[in-house]
Amino acid sequence: MRDPNSETITNAVIATLDGAKDPRTAEILEALVRHAHAFVREVGLTEEEWATGIDFLTRTGHLCTPTRQEFILLSDVLGVTMLVDALNHQRESVATENSVIGPYFREDRPEHSHAADISGGLTGTPLFFEGLVTDHKREPVADAAVDVWHSDADGHYDVDVPGLQETAMRALLRSDGEGGFAFRSIRPASYPIPGDGTVGELMRVADRSLMRPAHVHVVIDAPGFQRVTTMLFPSDDLYLEQDPVFGVKDSLVVDFASHEAGTGPYSDRTDQPYTLLRHTFVLAPDQG
Repeated sequence: MRDPNSETITNAVIATLDGAKDPRTAEILEALVRHAHAFVREVGLTEEEWATGIDFLTRTGHLCTPTRQEFILLSDVLGVTMLVDALNHQRESVATENSVIGPYFREDRPEHSHAADISGGLTGTPLFFEGLVTDHKREPVADAAVDVWHSDADGHYDVDVPGLQETAMRALLRSDGEGGFAFRSIRPASYPIPGDGTVGELMRVADRSLMRPAHVHVVIDAPGFQRVTTMLFPSDDLYLEQDPVFGVKDSLVVDFASHEAGTGPYSDRTDQPYTLLRHTFVLAPDQG
């Protein structure tokens, strides 16, 4: 199309997609063009503001490395990650809800036996975790693969702990014949998302908190069931109402029960107060 103007440019761009080989790609690109153009019109974007936005996205890309994905973090704080997750994981009300997986999952995690200590020797309030995996009829699901990982008492994951060479606070477990799995570790703490990049700039401009509430990540895979990617948050955490990545759901806020020093579960004696967390994970049938 020749001689486009502010009213005709949108349809001119959309017309160029008529020859797209993949219909789904054409559908996505058309919607992207329509919404992007509508955004520019709605806010009356100036050339200076457009250049600022391009600079922001360019610097975001430069921050991305094999160990840091600033674009995913940007997607997180804009709520896009949780929206995509919510659209793709609509389950029966009894099934455990999904949440964001976060950037700290690792494929090279060790497999541990039932009730093993996965703390890696790091110090903190002892945490005893007892999980149960069932189907939607509350029947146990045996031999489910259960990934768990969490931060330490200072809010650091093992990849960020100075001097730590081995994995810690993460494990691959298997549910037993009655659907149970368990581990011992240390209680995680709240922590800030990275604030030294473009996402940090955005959060400061919007006067939003960087602090994520404490949580334990859990991913459960079992044949015949939908994969669950979720996390559990302590009900007494100060940052539940302002999670910057919008991962908190009411059903995932649970009691991290505190107990006095003494004998903990599995005959493990503690010389300090400890936390006991019990939770049942309900899997939805695979729709495939």
